[in-house]
Amino acid sequence: MLAFSSHISIILLLFLHATTFNISICTNHKVVHCNEKDHMALIMFKQNIIDPFNKLSTWSSEHDCCAWEGIYCHNTTGRVTSLDLYSLGTESKYLEGEINLSALFQLEFLNYIDLSYNFFTNLSIPFIHYNFTTRLQYLDLSGNDGLHIDNLNWLSQISSLKYLNLSNIDIHKQTKWLHIMALLPSLSELRLSRCKLTNIYPSLKYVNFTSLVTLDLSQNNFSSKLPHWLVNITSDISEISLGGSNLHGEIPLSLLNLQALELLDLSDNSLSGSIPSSIGKLSSLNYFDISSNFLRGNLPESIGQLVKLNTLRIGNNRFSGVLSDTIFSKLSNLRTLDLSNSNFEFEMDTNWIPSFQLSEIDLGNTFQGPNFPSWLSTQISLEYLDISSTGISSIEVDVWNFVAGIDNIYLSNNSISGDISNITLTSTIICLDHNNFTGRLPRMTANAAYVDVSHNSFSEGLPNGWENWNELIYMNMESNKLSGELPLDMSNMTILEFMHLGENELSGKIPMSMPLSLKLMILRSNQFVGHIPSQLCGLTSLSILDLAHNKLSGPIPHCLQNITSMVSGETNSVAYFLENIFDLIMKRQELEFKYIGWSHNIDLSVNNLSGEIPSGLFRLVKVRSMNLSHNHLSGKIVKTIGDLKNIESLDLSYNQFAGEIPQSISGLTFLESFNLSYNNFSGQIPQGPQLQTFDAWSYVGNPELCGVPLTKKCTKEENPSMPKQHSESDPFKESLYLGMGVGFAVAFWGVCGSLFFNKTLRYTYFRLLSSVPDRIYVIVAVKFRNFRRT
Repeated sequence: MLAFSSHISIILLLFLHATTFNISICTNHKVVHCNEKDHMALIMFKQNIIDPFNKLSTWSSEHDCCAWEGIYCHNTTGRVTSLDLYSLGTESKYLEGEINLSALFQLEFLNYIDLSYNFFTNLSIPFIHYNFTTRLQYLDLSGNDGLHIDNLNWLSQISSLKYLNLSNIDIHKQTKWLHIMALLPSLSELRLSRCKLTNIYPSLKYVNFTSLVTLDLSQNNFSSKLPHWLVNITSDISEISLGGSNLHGEIPLSLLNLQALELLDLSDNSLSGSIPSSIGKLSSLNYFDISSNFLRGNLPESIGQLVKLNTLRIGNNRFSGVLSDTIFSKLSNLRTLDLSNSNFEFEMDTNWIPSFQLSEIDLGNTFQGPNFPSWLSTQISLEYLDISSTGISSIEVDVWNFVAGIDNIYLSNNSISGDISNITLTSTIICLDHNNFTGRLPRMTANAAYVDVSHNSFSEGLPNGWENWNELIYMNMESNKLSGELPLDMSNMTILEFMHLGENELSGKIPMSMPLSLKLMILRSNQFVGHIPSQLCGLTSLSILDLAHNKLSGPIPHCLQNITSMVSGETNSVAYFLENIFDLIMKRQELEFKYIGWSHNIDLSVNNLSGEIPSGLFRLVKVRSMNLSHNHLSGKIVKTIGDLKNIESLDLSYNQFAGEIPQSISGLTFLESFNLSYNNFSGQIPQGPQLQTFDAWSYVGNPELCGVPLTKKCTKEENPSMPKQHSESDPFKESLYLGMGVGFAVAFWGVCGSLFFNKTLRYTYFRLLSSVPDRIYVIVAVKFRNFRRT
């Protein structure tokens, strides 16, 4: 067990917390009532708490306070000893409002406080010069993301404190945080992850942390070298976590003097140089993570001396040189190995049988091919396998039987070929994308939650039995040769959120019933026919609707305005949705992804749609890209098109629209791409700051259009702002025209001149996008990250 000996004090705290439960509920013991002074302090604490889920329903005069939710009392004195209102995993029954520490510190025998993972936003602290007596040993306020603490001086009075966790709380204004922590003589575990700290005092030589065994300062922004005081810390320290804290420089040799270290996490920084050759001195090391830095050179042979090593993560660096199986010969306890994104030359004996049994391995973006590494087949306990982008082109049938039982498999971006239709994959996460597979899709069990088989040559129809895929959230089968109709039972997948079947050979009509949970539905570049089913309007969570490049006909359904996620809700619902996927199916892992495209997109282009655009379509104010081009749509464009205030790409080209372009379109100031070409529009092109940034290609093919940016000038009849023509005998004609000319010049140059000549002003409020894609493309690059540590 990690840091067993160094955590005895914390274990004793937890034991104390458990054993001080008020056992007065047992009929064979004397009933002990809550102390009145403690009762009043708890009432004061509750006064500023907002309880939206009635979690504190027992906190009333009808119950003795020792029987209140989260309260534990001593079984003989009735004094409150523990307050535990931790909310993570308790069905989201969180608390809000203010933490009144002043009230809690009136509980003289309180030794344990856990208020973590709620939504507290304020902290009432004791007066700086207020003397109070406390026996508090355990304080956990972590996970209250909206909470910020500007003053930590009160902590210095809690000399009994052994455990302090303020992770995910903003304490950046407390610039002397380190000095305050050093005033806690009993402190053995300090966790300040994601606290927005910027100063780690790199030049400070020594900090009085004589009792400290665990230090977690990860995910801050120190922009510093590793501090001098860190290597002079108590020799008993067993855990140091500084991952993701913007550290640079080399790993100091003096760090190797901390020979009690069991966990060292320096991942996700900008460290350079090499791993010290004498790293083997850290003989107690169990967890070693230096992934995602700029470290170079060979892997030191002395790593092979770390016989207690359970987790080794050195991926995503610039290591090189020969890596043979001999370095791992003594690492029999190894369970997690990350060598990804490195330039090692792997020289593993083909008959090598490792002494370890891995549960997780990441070899992504290393060269292993062309054959599947034979030694991996000996790892019968594997739950996570990433050999994506490794140059593998061949996997034998018996190896497939081994791979098929791994819970998370990533074989993406290789050249693996063959027919695997007889293979049954029992995995939760299946990534086979960007290979050369042929034949029918492999069989997949109901465990599947994330399936990506895109960019292969799978053929024939989609399987039946979709009602059994109750766990499926993400399905990407883009760019294959799948044919036939969509199975009607797809609607039974109750939690499917991402469905990408684009660029296949699917045909028939789009089913009237689709999973109501869908957020992205992409069926582009197939051979679907018939009308767009009005039932799609019931997909109220949809952020992406892409039916482009099919043979759909008929009108655009009026009810599309009912897709409420495009009217209101999360601005970036796609990113939120993907994050939820990973939370659900990657409990101990972190997936990095790049999403390219629009967060709210409607693409119905290149079909045979006809009729007018429903006016309700312009009520989808969250839409950022709308493409209706290359259809047979007609009629006039209504002025409510100006309601699309977030639109960045609008393409109505190659249709049969007529009439004038509404002036309201000039208010679409976020437009980056705009195309009305090849229609029957007439009249003058509206004037507007953003419209003037588009060239004539946006309007070409409309012979009756005139005005900037076209070369065709508008006549008096085409210009609605011109007055009716007077007869030549009108004595006031010349003065009237002269006045109009002067007025026009003043108004035009006063209002529009600055926009023509000041490009910076013209673009100040415009969103800059690097490209305007006709479709979206999702790349999921998967990297294995840290175990959750207790």
